[in-house]
Amino acid sequence: MKKSEKVFQSRISVLLLGIMLAPFIVVPIVAMTTPMNRNETIPVLLILLIVSAPLVFAIVLMYRTFYTIEGSKLHVNVWMIPFESIEISDIISVERSYNPLSSPASSLRRLRLNLRKKRMFPFALVSPVREEEFIAELKAANSNIEVRVPPPTKGWWRIQDWDI
Repeated sequence: MKKSEKVFQSRISVLLLGIMLAPFIVVPIVAMTTPMNRNETIPVLLILLIVSAPLVFAIVLMYRTFYTIEGSKLHVNVWMIPFESIEISDIISVERSYNPLSSPASSLRRLRLNLRKKRMFPFALVSPVREEEFIAELKAANSNIEVRVPPPTKGWWRIQDWDI
């Protein structure tokens, strides 16, 4: 890691993990409690096992999504693959978003980076764990970025900064 490089891990959503894992918890329970003979139960569990391979891959991708601020660029990496590179000077504003649009963000609690350049989407969605530090690094590289992110809230539903 270079000295001017800051790496931020993506926040991981307990809700998204729960949604992804729910079928793999419910189906075996239903298969085992439904009165079926052994010849009917085994194919159901085998299909579930085959379908679970992409799920394991998706969970690995969730844990290996990170954002790197290097000089005047924001690099988004998913696993070992460079996903996107954004010029920090192109970022107009940062705001809170819960947009479920597919993006390199492992949580529904996201930051929406509104961009100047014409692209398919005029924004990028990210979900860094240390949001305040991430925003401060963006502001250090481009002081013209308007920040519209409310301060973090505390409450009984917040467990170790887990979020949706």
